Amino acid sequence: MSITLTVNGDTRELDIDADMPLLWAIRDHLKLTGTKFGCGMALCGACTVHIDGQATRSCVTPVSAAQGRKITTIEGLATPAGHAVQEAWIALNVPQCGYCQSGQIMSAAALLASNPKPADTDIDAAMTGNICRCATYVRIRGAIHQAAETLAAGTPAP
Repeated sequence: MSITLTVNGDTRELDIDADMPLLWAIRDHLKLTGTKFGCGMALCGACTVHIDGQATRSCVTPVSAAQGRKITTIEGLATPAGHAVQEAWIALNVPQCGYCQSGQIMSAAALLASNPKPADTDIDAAMTGNICRCATYVRIRGAIHQAAETLAAGTPAP
């Protein structure tokens, strides 16, 4: 079956089953491997992408639900919030093993795009379901706060 997806601004037609999880279309057919497979049940957040700006677990989202919508993966995260989050992640040495980080960054960028000045409770709610096996949650929260400050100050990310 022919499925048309717009990923990171590029429209691609794929000959895949409409029920295929978006994750596998992104990784296996589009060769964008920054989005990770973790649990396959939308519990860990490693597969998080943006669909129309909303953080979405791609491992349980069929490609048919993403047709006609704007999909952004970590490779295409070119928003002010995305850049601020990535810079804060680096500045605060958030990653350890790094496996969950693309999903963490995607969730954090979606949060800041909708709530530019989140409180700890907002961050905790938005990041629920993004599991970090290295337990860098304190650094993640700190990086989100730093990114919010960068965005509020209008400081451009390099």
